[in-house]
Amino acid sequence: MNGIPDKVAAAAARLGEEHSVGFPEAIDVEAGALKRVAPFVAERGFKRPLVVADERTFRAAGEAVLADLAGAGYREALTLVLPNAQGDVVADEASIVQVILDIQKYAADAIVVAGSGTLHDISRYAAYTTGIPFISVPTAASVDGFTSKGAPILVRGEKITVPATGPAAIFADLDVLRQAPAALTAAGFGDMLGKCTSLFDWKFGSVTAGEPYDEAVADITEQALRACIEHAEAIGRRTEEGIRVLMNALIESGLAMLVFGQSHPASGAEHHLSHYWEMEYIRTGKRQLLHGAKVGVACAEIAGLYLGLRIEDYAKDEAAAQTLRDALRRIPSPDSLRGLLDKAGGPATLERLGVDGELLNRSLREAHRIRPNRHTLLRAYNESRESC
Repeated sequence: MNGIPDKVAAAAARLGEEHSVGFPEAIDVEAGALKRVAPFVAERGFKRPLVVADERTFRAAGEAVLADLAGAGYREALTLVLPNAQGDVVADEASIVQVILDIQKYAADAIVVAGSGTLHDISRYAAYTTGIPFISVPTAASVDGFTSKGAPILVRGEKITVPATGPAAIFADLDVLRQAPAALTAAGFGDMLGKCTSLFDWKFGSVTAGEPYDEAVADITEQALRACIEHAEAIGRRTEEGIRVLMNALIESGLAMLVFGQSHPASGAEHHLSHYWEMEYIRTGKRQLLHGAKVGVACAEIAGLYLGLRIEDYAKDEAAAQTLRDALRRIPSPDSLRGLLDKAGGPATLERLGVDGELLNRSLREAHRIRPNRHTLLRAYNESRESC
């Protein structure tokens, strides 16, 4: 993928958002893309780029980017984001302030972030706060948030999503991505597989609560999801084609959210469970689980719940019920979803993920409150039980 896919650009134009979406100027997903970072920085006229990474992602890509920038005449400016007490790099106040202080120290006029989802969230919010652009260099095909203009960050242990800066460009080097830990690649697949239930929840919210919906944007996400399912084995083996399909799908899912202006296409009850588990682990001082790994397992659990419900009980009339029945049929069975997760090399069950049954049951009762403005079937299910 070089540039914005035609179907994404067409959806943006039809929605009248072509001037406000803020698409990246360049999207480069191919072997050797890393070498295009320094020339892009020079072409854009940046004078003082700051490379942001952590210890692992610096070795994976940040070191090469820093060397290329030095070779192009730029001074060395690097922030290695520090882990928390549990050994995790997290998008919290400390990490964000660390990057902002280095932006001020180096008088940086652009950020080049080498990393996956968390480092992007830290950098995009730091860039937004200081009014400078950032350039994305993914080191793993692990999340669909690379193009996002929002940043989920932790403030005093609570996750909130705040406005942030979208990337000026994305340089996703397949050689780098194929070398990423297998667990991160599997997490990217899990994040995509979660669309099986998020797309249903989006349709459910539109039918039962009048939430905004766009068929073309849903189709972009659906096609990206299907491509990943068809290439699950290749993704698990981390072939070049498998990683290309996964990374393109993650970017297209992110662009669909960017076009729509909200996360409905890619985030439903499965993400609410994931966020609930994350906050519980922070509260109890446990090391974090990978976002996409949680989403994939949560998707299977939500699918099991949804497929066991009488959808007619949540529809206002027969036409709505039929629409929801049709949408529900598109959700694979929990066993099928777990089989796909296993094929992609990730945890397929709660046990393998490390989430216990008590936490699952509590999250199924309470996680919908994390996004109280979202009308998911999980929310409707819990509210109907509370009213009995």
